[in-house]
Amino acid sequence: MRDHAVVTTTRQVLLVVVFAVQLVLTLPSLVAHPHGPAAWVAYGLLTAVLGIVAGHVAAATPTPSYLGVAPLVASVLATTALPAGASFGAADWAFGLVGWYLLLVLVERPTALVAALSAHICFSLAWFLHAGNGDVGTAGVVILSGTSFQLGVLVITRVLHRDAGLAAEAAAEHDAARTREELARQREQDLRAGFEGQLGALLPLLAGLADEQVSAADQTTRLRCSVAAVQLRRLFAENDDVPDPLLHELTACVDVAERRGVVVSLAVSGTATPVPTEVRRELVAPMAQALAVANGRAKVSLLRTATEVRVAVVADAPETLPQNGTTAAVTVETSVHSGLVRSEARWRTA
Repeated sequence: MRDHAVVTTTRQVLLVVVFAVQLVLTLPSLVAHPHGPAAWVAYGLLTAVLGIVAGHVAAATPTPSYLGVAPLVASVLATTALPAGASFGAADWAFGLVGWYLLLVLVERPTALVAALSAHICFSLAWFLHAGNGDVGTAGVVILSGTSFQLGVLVITRVLHRDAGLAAEAAAEHDAARTREELARQREQDLRAGFEGQLGALLPLLAGLADEQVSAADQTTRLRCSVAAVQLRRLFAENDDVPDPLLHELTACVDVAERRGVVVSLAVSGTATPVPTEVRRELVAPMAQALAVANGRAKVSLLRTATEVRVAVVADAPETLPQNGTTAAVTVETSVHSGLVRSEARWRTA
């Protein structure tokens, strides 16, 4: 049971208990013994509080804490209207009922409830001592039995609240763990699909090399191997947890090219901007392919502004590269002139 359900159930149960106590136990005592007019005012005041609380319970809204004043006022009115020497006796209909009303109104505020109960008991004791003709033993039993039972209900309610809170925390942690597990599973599937896609393009090349259908000495084969190496290195870098994923992937592609002897310069301007994974792939892909076929020098630049991210490359690579194009997010412009390949990919952030 969640904390909200505990609160709702507790208020409903207390409402029924207070209604039953007031109607079945206290009303006959009020009618059977002579009381001053203030006693009926106190009874009416408590009845009004019962109606207000019932309305809040029906509407599932919190009970205003200021209603706790009304039972204390009723306690004063009813106690001062008792017949002589009737405190804590059969005619004292209000002592136990006021305690139940305080519990009903302030059950969600334990500190205020204990303070109000203490004030109620102290005033009743003071009036008892003022009257001076009551039975001390009976008074002690009434006070102990009434307040201990009401405080016991308060303790049980707080325990239920605590257990409900712990259960809600455990359920939230369980849900969070399942969410993390599902995200990890989805990430693993995405990784597997990405690797399978890259390996799907690489396996025919490896099979051709193994069957000696293609030669490693052939320039075209070496270019295919270079492209595959850059693509795989970029894919590995894509899944690293780094502060700047786009720059990290660019650096990974540059590293592969440098290992082949290409002299690469990398220029970066602007601050890191969050870029979705799919967009990063489209931004890096033209540059990666240009570096894969570069055979001398290359210059890579990354420009980031408030509205745009650009990845550009100029490389000594006369081989044919993908033509200009525009995807759903990225615009690519590529040209080959005088043995230089110029490629630029742009993504507008806004």
